[in-house]
Amino acid sequence: MPINIAIDGPAGAGKSTVAKKLAEDYGYIYVDTGAMYRAMALYFLRQGIDSHDEAAIGRACETVSISLEYENGIQQVYLNGENVSSELRTEAVGNMASNTSVYAPVRKKLVELQRELAGRRDVVMDGRDIGTAVLPDATLKVYLTASSHVRAERRYKELTERGESCSLEAIEQDIIERDYRDMHRELSPLKQAEDAILLDTSALNFEEVMREMEKLVEAAKKNPIAVGNF
Repeated sequence: MPINIAIDGPAGAGKSTVAKKLAEDYGYIYVDTGAMYRAMALYFLRQGIDSHDEAAIGRACETVSISLEYENGIQQVYLNGENVSSELRTEAVGNMASNTSVYAPVRKKLVELQRELAGRRDVVMDGRDIGTAVLPDATLKVYLTASSHVRAERRYKELTERGESCSLEAIEQDIIERDYRDMHRELSPLKQAEDAILLDTSALNFEEVMREMEKLVEAAKKNPIAVGNF
């Protein structure tokens, strides 16, 4: 049986950074579900589709292809054959992804790909509903979170280091609003799975978070059934 590690949590909690490092350390495949949803969102933006036009979004899902490839050990995201990895982290794409991920056609198309990959490879997958909906039988489920202010500070630092002008207050407000949308959407809302382990990183640095994650992975590999009580 492949080892599947599901990491869920709100925007800006550090899920992707932790998942990538964990996959690298253990030689597993990192599946960036957020990047897949962002690629879909980028397609909608390019097509000029309004995020509230569910019918148009459903039709667009029939003509979009998203795939993950690894080049020199780095995951690349392809949208209809084009490498769009460098275009996925803008605020516009993030907001479109949050707004459109609630639609069934979007989720259905991407979940099929995610499950197929997890069924044949050891994977680390992060997102909003991996442990609750995508991989309900995952070997290990972790709910990674931090306060909205800490998450906003991290995002602000990331953007300013890239030379982008931004407001810490605006970023935190956007995070709070995105949390609300993700937690209250009708389809697969963001929530901690009953058998997931809560890990709050507000007061932890990256090295401390990784040490905690590695403890959980080792425990799960030894005794998958009992890990929820770790």
